[in-house]
Amino acid sequence: MTTGHRITVEPGGRRVRVVRDGRVLAESDRALVLHETGCPARWYIPPEDVRLDLLTPSATHTYCPFKGTASYWSLPDAPDLVWSYPNPKPAVAPIKDHLCFYDTEVD
Repeated sequence: MTTGHRITVEPGGRRVRVVRDGRVLAESDRALVLHETGCPARWYIPPEDVRLDLLTPSATHTYCPFKGTASYWSLPDAPDLVWSYPNPKPAVAPIKDHLCFYDTEVD
């Protein structure tokens, strides 16, 4: 890691819901929260708690030197709304295959 850059992953300990246009896309009590220097907290949700049937895989891939290569999914009106790390770096291994949305509600 770069000096001063830090990432932690821990159990979220609360209910996380993702709603778009009144439709629940994900809901979980098992989400992980990832804290990264300079970034907002991000909630990574197990795939079993996500409505994968509503999402379409995207051709987009991005690379983070701290987390690895991300794959994306879209809704018809929201390209690349969701991402995950199928093979994350060892420091963030718990987020493997969990999905993260740009907008989440935390109860």
